[in-house]
Amino acid sequence: MLQLDELPDGVPARVVRLDAVDGLAARMRALGLRPGRELAVVRRSRLGGPLQIRVGTTDFIIRPHDARLVAVEPVDEPDRTGPR
Repeated sequence: MLQLDELPDGVPARVVRLDAVDGLAARMRALGLRPGRELAVVRRSRLGGPLQIRVGTTDFIIRPHDARLVAVEPVDEPDRTGPR
């Protein structure tokens, strides 16, 4: 299990747990960060700046400090190469 800020760019993952409380937790859930949802880090700013996250078809920006409050586990992508 990783924290969202540790997830490499482009690696699909599933939300396992939110460690945020009260208002921040409610905002995260409203953005789709709920246990069981899949997401990916699209890109991150240099020098420890915000991360662009994609949940479903929605992209949003999250501060690294807040991303540390989201526990994720990488998921295996299906093999899309087809039979050989």
